[in-house]
Amino acid sequence: MTDLLDSLLTLPDYSALAWSVIVFSTYLTGISKGGFAGGFGSLSVPLMALAIGPLEAAGILLPLLIVMDFLSARAWWGKQLWSEVRIILPSAAIGIAVGVVLFDELNENMIRGLLGVISLLFAAYMLFKPTARNPLPRWLAIPAGATAGFTSFFAHAGAPPYNLYMIPRQHPKETFIATTVIIFAGMNLMKLGPYVALGEVNLTSLSTSLLLVPVAWAGVRSGLWLQSRVNERLFFRLIILAMALVGVQLIYKACG
Repeated sequence: MTDLLDSLLTLPDYSALAWSVIVFSTYLTGISKGGFAGGFGSLSVPLMALAIGPLEAAGILLPLLIVMDFLSARAWWGKQLWSEVRIILPSAAIGIAVGVVLFDELNENMIRGLLGVISLLFAAYMLFKPTARNPLPRWLAIPAGATAGFTSFFAHAGAPPYNLYMIPRQHPKETFIATTVIIFAGMNLMKLGPYVALGEVNLTSLSTSLLLVPVAWAGVRSGLWLQSRVNERLFFRLIILAMALVGVQLIYKACG
C-alpha cells in the first residue's frame, strides 16, 4: 500500500518548460471540450511531444479526456444516432488495433514524425475544410472510423477523418454533437486498456493527470466563456498556424 501511494504521489521529473507546455496543452484541450474552437484539442499531444515523449503525452491526457467525455456524454445522452455509432465505433476499434500492432515497430522519433504529419494534415484540413455536397454513402463510415481510430490512438486526433464522413451526412446539430460525443467517448475508453498494457497509462502518469484536472476544468469553463466574447475565426487561424509550426518542428526533431 505504501509503494502504491508513493507511486501515486511521485511526479515525473520534467523541466519547468516541459511542465509549462503540458499545462498549456491541457488547458487548450479543456477549451476545445468547452465548445470553443472544437477539435483543436488535437494540438495538445503534438505540442506536448515537443517537450516529452509523444505517447507519454497521450497517456497523460487520456484519463482527462475520459473524465471530460463522461461529463459530456451525460449531458448529451439520448440524442445520439445509434445507426452511426454502431458502424463507426467498431471501425475505430480496427484503427486502434492497428495502432497497437504498430506500437512496437515505431520508435519515439518515428512517432514524432507521424504526429508531425498528422498535425500538418489537420492544419490543411481546417484551412480548406474539404467536404462533399451530398451525404456520403454509409460504407465510407468504415474507412473513416478506422482512420479516426488510428490517428486517435497516437495523437487523440480523430476529428478530421471523422468529420470528413459525418459533416456531409447533414444531421441536425444536436444529433451531430451528441453522436460525436458518444463516439469519441467510446474511442477513448477503447484506448485505455492498450495504454495501460503498453505502460503509457501508469501510476505516475495518473498522478500527473490528477494534478491537471483543475487545469482541464478551467479550460472547459474558459471555452464556455469564450464562445460569445472572442472572435473564433481569428482563434482558428492562430491555431491552424500553431498546428503547422508544431508539425514542421516535430518532423524536424524526428529527422534530427
